[in-house]
Amino acid sequence: MGKDFLLEIGMEEIPAKFIPGAVAQLEEQTRRKLEEMRLGFSGVEIYATPRRLAVLIQELASRQTDLNTEVKGPAVKAAYSADGKPTKAAEGFARSQGVKVEALFRQEVNGVPYIFAKKSESGQESKSLLPGLCRDLITSLHFPKPMRWGDLDFRFARPIRWLVALYGEDVVEFEFVELKAGRVSQGHRTLAEEAVVLENPAEYKDKLRQAYVIADPEERKSNVWHQIQALAEKAGGVVPEDEELLGEVTHLVEYPTALLGEVPARYMELPQAVITTPMREHQRYFPVRSREGKLLPYFITVRNGNDTALEKVKAGNEKVLKARLEDAAFYYREDSKVPFADFVQKLEKIVYHEKLGTVRARVERLRSLSGFIARSLGLGTEKQELIDRTAFLAKADLATLMVYDFPELQGIMGAEYAQASKESLEVCQGIVEHYQPRFAGDALPESLPGRIVSLADKLDAIIGAFGIGIQPTGSQDPYALRRQAQGIVGILLKAEWDLSLEDLISEAHRHLAAQGIALLSLNEILPALQDFFQQRLRFALQDQGLRYDTVDAALAQGSDKLYRSAQKALVLHAKREDPALAEYVQAYVRCYNLSKKAELKAFDERALQDPAELKLAEEMLLRRERFDNLLDAREYEQAYKVAAELVPLIEALFQAVMIMVEDEKLREARLALLGRCVEMLGCLGDLSLLSV
Repeated sequence: MGKDFLLEIGMEEIPAKFIPGAVAQLEEQTRRKLEEMRLGFSGVEIYATPRRLAVLIQELASRQTDLNTEVKGPAVKAAYSADGKPTKAAEGFARSQGVKVEALFRQEVNGVPYIFAKKSESGQESKSLLPGLCRDLITSLHFPKPMRWGDLDFRFARPIRWLVALYGEDVVEFEFVELKAGRVSQGHRTLAEEAVVLENPAEYKDKLRQAYVIADPEERKSNVWHQIQALAEKAGGVVPEDEELLGEVTHLVEYPTALLGEVPARYMELPQAVITTPMREHQRYFPVRSREGKLLPYFITVRNGNDTALEKVKAGNEKVLKARLEDAAFYYREDSKVPFADFVQKLEKIVYHEKLGTVRARVERLRSLSGFIARSLGLGTEKQELIDRTAFLAKADLATLMVYDFPELQGIMGAEYAQASKESLEVCQGIVEHYQPRFAGDALPESLPGRIVSLADKLDAIIGAFGIGIQPTGSQDPYALRRQAQGIVGILLKAEWDLSLEDLISEAHRHLAAQGIALLSLNEILPALQDFFQQRLRFALQDQGLRYDTVDAALAQGSDKLYRSAQKALVLHAKREDPALAEYVQAYVRCYNLSKKAELKAFDERALQDPAELKLAEEMLLRRERFDNLLDAREYEQAYKVAAELVPLIEALFQAVMIMVEDEKLREARLALLGRCVEMLGCLGDLSLLSV
């Protein structure tokens, strides 16, 4: 009968953002190692607070399962001589497996007879294996920024201060980082008066709760959220869902108690983002809103403790927030004294990158590149002027006092100050949106100025980085170039802009070089950039549910226009539901495999002889102009339907004639005909890459 097993790693306070990853690792590693060790169990529960990581394995088997395996040895012909006696190969194999030669048996693998040995290994008692399991679990955990302590070489999230290891009622004895495992845990740092002595793993949660620790992170999260909503309702409002902040707060406390604080009325006249940013980003407070979404003069915070002296804690939090809002109010008043456009010239003092110049110089590049994109899209003078104004003001708020102290507000304050300076609503929206998407899953810009200036901003950043030799690696992307490229792909696809990637790259490179910035040549970086964007397009399409081989087929032809490649992939994705696609692909592959063997020469229809091939050539010619027009208009589904009309004729051709005849002129004509078939049937991509 199995018994519960508990391992607790007690630490100094671990950063909240480390905990979700550590929880996932601990569960994954526990399950994997138990499987490797052949130890049965009924369940795994992971507990985590700022001061501990713990795993509870339910009904862990008392011993390993026995191991019975069959080990393959050499082939029979090498293991036995002609007269049937075992050779040195057989004897050596038997010796290595710890069995007698007479115990070897024969078994065929893919039609070839081999010798095998049966091995049996009795399982060990779990208690003897658990010290090693404990050490392995601790050392298997990895953290973004581990640290050392004392004179130890071992690194962990924070210094380990105690270890608990119990199997049933017995201590699993082992030592690690100069600590001996035992049965004594610790409660809340300030509320628990005594250490927590555990008799068995089953009482872990209850005894910690008595010591003011809620060990289960999901229970703690639910507790926090319930308290927050109850206080918000008491204040006549609600707290909108904020999974990121809720998760962080959950991992900052062991025994949560929420409290309601007030915001002085005079600060409520500030822009909402100015109020909520210090709350959320700096103090980890939850803003309270009315049910209609209006910001109310309240906040909710969560203390790590009980309700003792809660009024003093509330007053302290209100005082801290007041100081931050007073700073913000001062910055807002001072920034508002200056016309927003005047901040652009102050960008001359802000360095964007030591090799890429100032932010002021970058503004001019954004204006030029935005203008090029606008002209490429055929926009009129009025819209071009609107986009130029957006690009001119997009970075101006970087020179304001507010954004200097609250960098999270860049773009947001730009729109606020631009609106106060009587800029158009389109320009204000574009200033906010040109930073989007700011993170994975963020919204894409919706307005025309926002989309175009966002494209220009991201293109300039990527081409500039590649131009000075900075490219993302498998593990490093400090300038978030992948995210920015993903944003470019997302904007092009959502806006349905059929822009040339090479033209955009070339234009961005030209404007950087025109400012005297030392760059690698366009020819040196263009192939890497094209592959970089193709990979981002591939990711975007697979994220929409397209199969990898569908994406491979659509992108194999290598289009310079990402939107066109995406359109082909989406049409091909839809066609995979059509049973007729298999016949279509078969026709393409047969034509492709034959035609690729010969150099495609001028098609001479006069060399054709058989009625089947003449009919195919005639019908193809009748459809070719319409087919080409459909491709030019990006009507890929209709082009596919036109090409599909040739499939029965291609099948008839293969039934009627042999392609690779001795007559060279006839053979070349037939191969050329198949090559034209490949061109039309492959309107959605290289279908030989599909798994149909």
